[in-house]
Amino acid sequence: MNFSELFHQSGQLCRFSPDGKYLASAVDYRLVIRNTDTLQIENVFSCIDSINYIEWSNDSGFILCAMFKRSVVQVWSVEQPEWICKINEGPAGLSKAIWSPDGRHILTTADFNIRITVWSLLSKSVSYIRYPKQCEKSVAFSNNGKFMALAERRDCSDFISIFACDNWTLLKNFECDTDDLAGVNWSPNDWVLCIWESELKYKVLIYHPDGTCLSKYSAYDWALGIKSIAWSPTSQFLVIGSYDEKVRILNNRTWQKLIEFSHPATIDEENVAVYKEIETKTPSAPLDLDPPTASLFNAQSRYECQVLPVEVPVVKPNVNKAHPKIGVSTCSFSPDSKYMFTRNDNMPCVLWIWEIKRLSLCAALMQAAPIKCVKWDPVRTRLALCTGNNKLYMWSPEGSLSVDVPAGRFNVQSIIWHPSGDSLLLLDKDMMCVLINADNRERES
Repeated sequence: MNFSELFHQSGQLCRFSPDGKYLASAVDYRLVIRNTDTLQIENVFSCIDSINYIEWSNDSGFILCAMFKRSVVQVWSVEQPEWICKINEGPAGLSKAIWSPDGRHILTTADFNIRITVWSLLSKSVSYIRYPKQCEKSVAFSNNGKFMALAERRDCSDFISIFACDNWTLLKNFECDTDDLAGVNWSPNDWVLCIWESELKYKVLIYHPDGTCLSKYSAYDWALGIKSIAWSPTSQFLVIGSYDEKVRILNNRTWQKLIEFSHPATIDEENVAVYKEIETKTPSAPLDLDPPTASLFNAQSRYECQVLPVEVPVVKPNVNKAHPKIGVSTCSFSPDSKYMFTRNDNMPCVLWIWEIKRLSLCAALMQAAPIKCVKWDPVRTRLALCTGNNKLYMWSPEGSLSVDVPAGRFNVQSIIWHPSGDSLLLLDKDMMCVLINADNRERES
């Protein structure tokens, strides 16, 4: 494993292009495009103000930069740097900007969700969509890129509209059996839509795109409900994380519960590998040291396999505050659908890894600090996580490891995988570096 030098970035606005050729990073008002193989700068684009959001088009030909305070979106072409596009929402304001699947239309959402505007980069035409609902996930594109599902709110009711992405015509509109819809999502095979209620009510609905309700599922009533939802890549399973600290998996045959996983305070199941991070304390580094020397003072850590049973550290949440830190806020399947990880918010230092074939817990990672970010490798069955220190942690079915970042005072706050899984972008507050898995590169060459 090789680490690159450190590069500046702002707000952790860094993205690999979908084809993996480029790495884009925002530095205040500048957009820097690097070649991912050499990390050399290919282009630098200057925006009219500090960049708040960036997103690549699906074909990697364009990248948009949103400046919400200015209500402006600027679009840049990697292949034709002299090409310029500027979108101004004007008095309506700007709260969101996304690409359509074809990479030639941009959807902007006005302040207070007044409307969604569809801007065409080809014909320069503009279309408006009214009544978008202000919720966690109001827009979802089908994975084949042909359709868009939009959550709407009008006449005190929730609706779903299905649009064709080639000409933005309305194909279907139907009312949802929800009190306060929180999000909509297509299954990976595009056969059904998953719709769920806000956290005040546990309710999941499965709809056919023609508006037929195929199933309704509710695990309990009169308590905080759904906190996270994820599909398996094969569309066979829908996993639901909730405030009761449990995960429920629905099958795609009957859309009923297949199994329920809990996050106990004591792990005593058989055939579970519990890896605990053990830190070696070191003295604090003087402030005047250069980064390479300061890295010598970083605490060393390693994983030790624990003997069962193992007590899990639990943090008591403040239930009097809104959005209490309790329940399963993160759940995600591996790319081959064989494993799934979950994180329970009142056990912030523990990552739970489940094997889908056995429908049971197979591993748990107990970190010394709360987990900040966890991401699956998009190709292989392995994951990477960080806890806000100078280390990167990785797990695969073969085991786990801890890797020091040799960059002095660099604390990993977030991570982004390269689309090929051969490299990993590590992000601090205002710096970044790239971890290159040299073994994979050599094997491919």
